[in-house]
This record gives sequence, C-alpha cells and structure tokens, in this order.
Amino acid sequence: MTSAPLLEQLRAATGVLTTAEVPSPRHDTEALAAHVLGIERGALLSQPEPDASFASRFAELVRRRAGREPLQHLTGEAPFRHLTLQVGPGVFIPRPETELTAGAAIDEAAAVVAAGRVPVVVDLFAGSGAIAVSVATEVRPVMVHAVEREDDAVAWLRRNAAGNSVIVHRDDVALVAERSLSMLLGQVDVVAANPPYIPADATIRDPEVAEHDPPAALWSGADGLDAMRVLADVGARLLKPGGLLVAEHADVQGETAPEVFRRHGGWTAVADHLDLAGRPRYVTARRAG
Repeated sequence: MTSAPLLEQLRAATGVLTTAEVPSPRHDTEALAAHVLGIERGALLSQPEPDASFASRFAELVRRRAGREPLQHLTGEAPFRHLTLQVGPGVFIPRPETELTAGAAIDEAAAVVAAGRVPVVVDLFAGSGAIAVSVATEVRPVMVHAVEREDDAVAWLRRNAAGNSVIVHRDDVALVAERSLSMLLGQVDVVAANPPYIPADATIRDPEVAEHDPPAALWSGADGLDAMRVLADVGARLLKPGGLLVAEHADVQGETAPEVFRRHGGWTAVADHLDLAGRPRYVTARRAG
C-alpha cells in the first residue's frame, strides 16, 4: 500500500495543526516532516517521495503536536543563536527573546577579552544552558559556569555543556555564593540569567507552557520578582566592582525589574532594554564599586 505524495501529506497535516490552533502550523508541519526524514527543513521539497513508513511516523508526530506537545520535545532540539540545543521534558525551552539577553552577556565578555583579560561568566537558572553555551562558543578565551537546581534540567544542561568548556553546578541559586561558587566571590565579570518571572496568580494560556515547561522555571512569587531579588543579592556577591548583570524579565516588568536593583543599593547604571518587538525584555546593572 502506497502513501499519499509528500505535498499532500504536508497540506493535510497543516490543516490538522491549524484546526488545533497551533500558532505556526505550516512551519511545524515542515519541521516535523524534516525531522522524520533526517534532513533540513529547506531541503524538503527537493526530496524524492518518502517510503510508506514515513506516513505513520509523521502522522503520529502531527497528532502529538495537535495535542499541543511542544515541537521541540518532538524533535528533541531547539535552535538558539548559532546553536542547536538538546531539549526535552523537564527543561525550559529557550525562546528567541533570550538570544538578546545572551547577546548582552556575550558583548560584555568580549569587551573584557578586548581589554586583555579572560572573562569569568556565570549563568544562573541555566536550564538547558542556552546562555552559558552561547557565551562559551562565541567568546574566546572565557571561563563559564552554569548553575541549575532541578535534576531533569541539569541532565539536559550537562548534555549541551559537554565539549563546550562550561562548568556545570547542580545547586540552588540562592545558596550558590556560600557553596559551589564561593571561590568566585568578587571575581566574576558577567552574571547572566533567564530566571522564572511569572506571578503566582497569573494564568498561562499556552498549553505548551502550562503543561510542559517545568514549574520551577516559570513561577516566582506573588509579583513574579522573587528570583530577580535573589539575583540582585547573589550577583552583588559574585561580581567584581563594575561587573555586569544581565537578567531577562516579563514584558510587563520593564519598570519593576530594574527597581529591584535600584532598591538593593549595591548596583549602579541600572537600565532596561527592549526586544526586537519593542517590548521591555531584560535589565542590566553594574556592581557598585
């Protein structure tokens, strides 16, 4: 029994995902087909017709995507800057917005290199290691530490860090200055983080997030800023005077997140920055002298 032509299967799958209100049905259809075929998405239409086994494997992945299982869980990978990260259940899937947060950390580390020193960079709430591995692969020389507490996320972090000169610490960010990073107090050039920042009473509408992202990577107290306060405290202990902290936040926290650092007293040059859509996205602050 022969299967339908590939284009016909792609059209039908796109219809299924559209009906399921998947945000990018055509893209996800093509990404799943390319994953099953083991090719790049851009090479889909130049491929010969797939064999009969393709149809059943492809249909099963489309069914799961229609159930709002994240695309990245189905393919096992997530693009981030110049990387392809390994991801799956138990780890926060890196978003394109975080590429700007990583970029700010990379720029600061590169400036330290240009000044003739080897920068020390710490990624807190590291998750998959998106920021840490980006810094380690885009800045040379550099020393990068990544801190993550959740066991499942640490497993993914270790996979992505392997071979990329990132030192992984399984630790609680709130306690890391007394424990695994105590040797770095006052010696760090850049602290970067994409912390949890959703308020406890918020409603998450995307099933991919609500049902599949780990809760520890999402929720952060009554106002969504508990983790930001931890960063202000821990970052002030780790960074050398003048060192830079870069922290992502929700697009509604463009005033409240910077205020955490202004009220702390250990920071100067506190500033907020927009993402490519013009929304508040991350805060930077320098360790006071």
